Amino acid sequence: MIIANTIAEVKEHVRVWKKEGKSIGLVPTMGYLHEGHASLMECARKENDIVIVSDFVNPIQFGPKEDLATYPRDFDADCKLCEGIGVDLIFHPEPSEMYAPDFHSYVGVDTLSEGLCGKSRPIHFNGVCTVVSKLFHIAEADRAYFGQKDAQQLAIVRRMVRDLNFNIEIIGCPIIREADGLAKSSRNTYLSPDERAKAVVLNRALTKGREMVLAGEKDAAKVVKTVRDMIEAEPLARIDYVEIVDWNELQPVETIDGPILMAVAVFIGNVRLIDNFIVE
Repeated sequence: MIIANTIAEVKEHVRVWKKEGKSIGLVPTMGYLHEGHASLMECARKENDIVIVSDFVNPIQFGPKEDLATYPRDFDADCKLCEGIGVDLIFHPEPSEMYAPDFHSYVGVDTLSEGLCGKSRPIHFNGVCTVVSKLFHIAEADRAYFGQKDAQQLAIVRRMVRDLNFNIEIIGCPIIREADGLAKSSRNTYLSPDERAKAVVLNRALTKGREMVLAGEKDAAKVVKTVRDMIEAEPLARIDYVEIVDWNELQPVETIDGPILMAVAVFIGNVRLIDNFIVE
């Protein structure tokens, strides 16, 4: 397995692989890899000749009061996981390699980025779109793999690729959960044992909401209230948002009559967790 720290190194390997006619799958990550990331890599491994994983905590998607400095990192463990799956190359750059001191170019997607997590994290998705655009150019991948847990991110990246004619296929992969239903996340490590036990309220509430939708409930407000009430019953939970939006445009809906995303962001203690379900 190759560990590359510079863009030039990645491009040199990609040039050789492309010349040999090999397909490339890219898995963009911020490191501290877990089973959710592993599922993306395994999917990429099945569908491509070459798998590239980026392991980069992207500073421009963090706001001034967010957890950039304390975001969990364990590159040695990341390498072991990637090697076990058969990843061909890990791209692990320093921020200075990705962003020159006079860097001024950003990519964004309007409308889709304004609601849900975009309300409380206004710069976040511009940072995501910018780094993902750079990674697409650097890796020249045929396919890129993203988890459904970050559903708004998945929808935004898909729209960016469509609107800007990127020559890459975006593959969305299912949420990977703990045995008790909590969605896998690097931020789960911030939870105390008591907070971790109470965090399962997100999945329990969403499961109820999904059951209502699948049973034919069309009133979005009624589903939202049920999910919100279940979460608010947990004293350690503080809701950022509970919303049902159209899955294509990520705009709020009153009546459920097409593909929808129900998404929640909830603070358990001081830890902000997200989860969702999609009904196509």
